[in-house]
Amino acid sequence: MKKLFVLIYLCMVAALHTNAQTKSLHQLQQEFVDLRCGMFIHFNMPTFFNEDWPDPDASPELFNPKKMDCKQWAKAAKSANMTYGCLTTKHHSGFCIWDTKTTDYSVMSSPFKRDVVKEYADAFRAEGLGVMLYYSILDTHARLRPKCITPKHIEMIKEQLRELLTNYGEIKAVIIDGWDAPWSRISYDDVPFEDIYRLIKSIQPNCLVMDLNAAKYPTEALFYTDIKSYEQGAGQHISKDTNRLPALSCLPLQQNWFWKESFPTTPVKSPAQMVNDNIIPMGKAYCNFILNVAPNRDGLIDANALKALKEIGKLWKNDGHIADVPQADSPIISSNIAKYQPAEGTWSNDYAIMDFANDDDFGSCWNCNQAVDAPWYSVTFEREKPFNMIVITDRNNDRLQEYSLEYRTGNTWKTLFEGKAPTSQRVKIHRFDTVWGDAVRMKVQKSNGTTSIAEFGVYCERK
Repeated sequence: MKKLFVLIYLCMVAALHTNAQTKSLHQLQQEFVDLRCGMFIHFNMPTFFNEDWPDPDASPELFNPKKMDCKQWAKAAKSANMTYGCLTTKHHSGFCIWDTKTTDYSVMSSPFKRDVVKEYADAFRAEGLGVMLYYSILDTHARLRPKCITPKHIEMIKEQLRELLTNYGEIKAVIIDGWDAPWSRISYDDVPFEDIYRLIKSIQPNCLVMDLNAAKYPTEALFYTDIKSYEQGAGQHISKDTNRLPALSCLPLQQNWFWKESFPTTPVKSPAQMVNDNIIPMGKAYCNFILNVAPNRDGLIDANALKALKEIGKLWKNDGHIADVPQADSPIISSNIAKYQPAEGTWSNDYAIMDFANDDDFGSCWNCNQAVDAPWYSVTFEREKPFNMIVITDRNNDRLQEYSLEYRTGNTWKTLFEGKAPTSQRVKIHRFDTVWGDAVRMKVQKSNGTTSIAEFGVYCERK
């Protein structure tokens, strides 16, 4: 009987553990939005320069925040009724502020010799706050930059993420930067997104993956991210009226992301504006607001920023859940095999020929000539390939209304889809069982205006 009770107990523990590890993506997205507001903490080698992009070969000797107190950061976040923090573990110049085995360019080679990530994680958890980490793919110190990426670079990325996700407890999200943005120019083919995404999920299944790529991708679907992101300082603003995706909006409280010598004597942004224009309305629009606060070279938050955070806490009570996040299509995480492949189609309008529909640029379009009654568009591969998803990004909402999708195998065209567009939204996602083919074709039966396609993507997601 005793053995039976032990067996039952072990089964219950195992069941609880399994349930903790099998939250749906939608549940995780809802939980993230319900957090409402958190503290972004840009603190790294740029703190010791007067610019956000320091010399990538700057000596580790420069990093020495002698008075660093992560408990102060956590208490400051708590005073603003924030629920989590997110620390820049590595920024674009490649300096790692944790005890890494992957490079000597880290805090352990500095006079400070303390694991900042550990102290941050411990301090925030002690205040009951969640822990998130920021990580840059672009690494100019390691020469991990456009046109220079090697297999060793990719292994370094994977090993660094393994360390961060293994050694610091539960990480609610990894916010990735410097990847497939117009300015970073490191594509999801150069560093395979699906590999990194699945690695993160294999280590911490409940860890959200957020890539700060909103400058490039449409707002109507989750391209290469679990949460849609908006960097206000870069001109990315969420529509509080039309947004239907779980989202993140970020803004610095001070004038820049990293600390500058002028910060202690320069007014910070208005606490009332942060509350009334950001936290409150964004929560109703399924958006979490993350406010950046930059510690100074001593590793402390300046007095004017501390005062502003306390004022935010007086103006706003974090009441958690206020809106049910709509169910969204699963994120697109695999490489687009139609990108740059030979494209054909019916007569185009002026210069807007068919190549514009698979040029990896959502701002350009293939525009069918208005004289064409039955538009079609196709992409051809050099050989038969497997694929299980087609994504059509329309020029705007509700233009493409009825169409068919076909693929060619052994010189025979077979139908994948025929009928009304699955959504009136701009991005139409079609997932299906894996097929093999050397070409994909779309035939348009009904369009609200001239057919105009921004991007036509073909993908093979791993099952």
